[in-house]
Amino acid sequence: MIFKKSIQSVLLAFAIWFCLLLGIGQNPILAATLTEAESISQAKMQTLPKPTNLESGVDSFLTSIPAGYYTIANVEELKSLLKKSQPMLVDVREPSEYRSGHIPNAINIPLRTLSHNLNQIPRDAFGGLRLRPVVLYCSSGYRSAMGVMTLHLLGYENVRGFPPSFAAWKTAGEAIATGR
Repeated sequence: MIFKKSIQSVLLAFAIWFCLLLGIGQNPILAATLTEAESISQAKMQTLPKPTNLESGVDSFLTSIPAGYYTIANVEELKSLLKKSQPMLVDVREPSEYRSGHIPNAINIPLRTLSHNLNQIPRDAFGGLRLRPVVLYCSSGYRSAMGVMTLHLLGYENVRGFPPSFAAWKTAGEAIATGR
């Protein structure tokens, strides 16, 4: 169990570094191609071969994630999800950023406090059929990517990121709420 947690911690750190290196939230071409992948089943994730060393473990983890599995690539896709699935929107920016403008109905849980506020993020079944979607966003995509990976490593299967971020929402001329 301790070995598994250590691997998960190293994989999270590597995934965060990888996202920062690529600037995934800043590349619209990459974001567009991410939405073209199909989702992966939980069974497939559980049948991955056991790593023999850390490098092969990281490689196995990264190659098992299909492109776009955890992302919402554009404003229209987010709007569609908001209409049909009633997701919980989580703004992982700092409180001052949130107060100056956020997507309506989003709650604010700064990334640095995410693990201390897990009780605010639903894991429960929604409508009896599926998990209620949770969508994380920030100002540029970096913090939301870190939040998504963190929550997935903590067992949340219903979490996705919105890499176009608040900046894309604002640029698209969508409604913006201010204050608390």
